[in-house]
Amino acid sequence: MRNPLSDTIVKIPPSGIRKFFDVVSEMKGAISLGVGEPDFDTPWHIREEGIYSLEKGRTFYTSNAGLKELKVEICNYLKRRQNLEYDYNTEVMVTVGGSEAIDIALRAMLNPGDEVLIPQPSYVSYVPCTVLAGGVPVIIELEEKDQFRLTPEKLLEKITPASKVLILPFPNNPTGAVMERSDLEAIARIIEEKDLFVLSDEIYAELTYKEKHVSIAEIPGMKERTVLINGFSKAYAMTGWRLGYAAAPEIILKQMLKIHQYAIMCAPTTSQYAAVEALKNGDDDIARMKEAYDERRRYLLHAFRELGMDCFEPYGAFYMFPCIKRFGMTSDEFATRLLQEEGIAIVPGTAFGDCGEGYLRVSYAYSLQDLQRAIARIRRFVDRLNGESSDGCQTQKTGNSPEE
Repeated sequence: MRNPLSDTIVKIPPSGIRKFFDVVSEMKGAISLGVGEPDFDTPWHIREEGIYSLEKGRTFYTSNAGLKELKVEICNYLKRRQNLEYDYNTEVMVTVGGSEAIDIALRAMLNPGDEVLIPQPSYVSYVPCTVLAGGVPVIIELEEKDQFRLTPEKLLEKITPASKVLILPFPNNPTGAVMERSDLEAIARIIEEKDLFVLSDEIYAELTYKEKHVSIAEIPGMKERTVLINGFSKAYAMTGWRLGYAAAPEIILKQMLKIHQYAIMCAPTTSQYAAVEALKNGDDDIARMKEAYDERRRYLLHAFRELGMDCFEPYGAFYMFPCIKRFGMTSDEFATRLLQEEGIAIVPGTAFGDCGEGYLRVSYAYSLQDLQRAIARIRRFVDRLNGESSDGCQTQKTGNSPEE
C-alpha cells in the first residue's frame, strides 16, 4: 500500500511540553509545574454571560470574522490599554485561540522558501507552523546575558534577502523576558530598513510586572507591518473557551480570513459572548490575578536563588527559567530524574529550542501552596545532587516522602 502520510508532517516532532504529563497524570502525589494554564477559574461574571447566551438560544454561527460586538470591544480594548486604533470591520478577526491566529497569519504571508526569523527559546508552535506554511525557520538564539531579549545585533546577523517575517514572542514563553519600548524602537528601525513584516504574539501582554507592556505596533511605522495576536486564555483564565484574535492591516487580514473561512468557519459563539463581557468588565479581574502571579513570581525567584540555581528575574508571563548548568546534567536528564525521584513535573528548556539546553521552564500559574510544596521537593533533590557531586557516587533513588 502507498504511504498515506505527508513527509512534511512526519518530520515534525511532537510538542516537547507534553512529554512528561502522560506520566505525571498517573503518578500518585505528583505535582506538575509544567502547563501554562492559570489555576484561576474563569471569573464568574464572564461564565455567567456564556451561560446566558446559551439560555437565550444563541447557538448559531457568527460571521466568519466574529461577532461585530466582540470586534468592536477588541478595538476598544486595544485603544484603552495600548493606544492602538483598528477598524473593527476590516482589521480585526476572532480566532480559535491565539494558536490559530499564528497558523493562518503565517500561511497568509509566506510563499515557499520565505524565511521566518524566530527568536528562541520561544513557544513551540512557531517552527512547525512556519514549516507547514512552506516557510523556512531561521532561529535567532537569545542569551541570558541579554535577559533573553532580541538585540539589533542578533537580528541583523540572521537577515538574508529571503527574510520576510520576524516573530516577536514577548512577553516570552518560556523565559518570562520582555521587550521595553527602547528595545522595540531599535528593532523597528531594522524592520523598516530590511522591509520585513512582524508577527507579534502578545498573549501575555497583561502579565508584566515592571513596566506596562508595549506592542511593536505602537512604534511609528510598525502598525502597517504588524500582525498583532492576542487572546483570552492567559489574562482572563479562559483557556478552555478557545478564543483569540488578530489585528492586522486589511491586506493581510483579508487573506487570513479566507483561510479561516475554509478551515474553521467561525470561533465558538458562546465563547464570543463571554469574551464581550470579559473585555467590558474584566480589568479588575486582570489586576487581581496579576497581583497573585507577581507574589508567586517573587517567591519562586527567591527560592531558586536560595537553592543556588542561577535565575535572571523575569518581568513577564508566568514562567521562571532557572539555569541548571552547574549540575552537569542535560535539561532532559534533570527533568526526568526530578519526576522519577520527587514527583515534580517541569519542562526541559530544550522543548523551546536547542538554546534552551541547561535551563528548565517552571510555571507559576499554580497556587502558592503548590509552589511551596514543590520547592521543598526540589530542595531535597538538589541537596541529593550536591551530595553526589561531593562524594563522587550516585545516591540510591528515593521515592516521594510524605507531603512537606
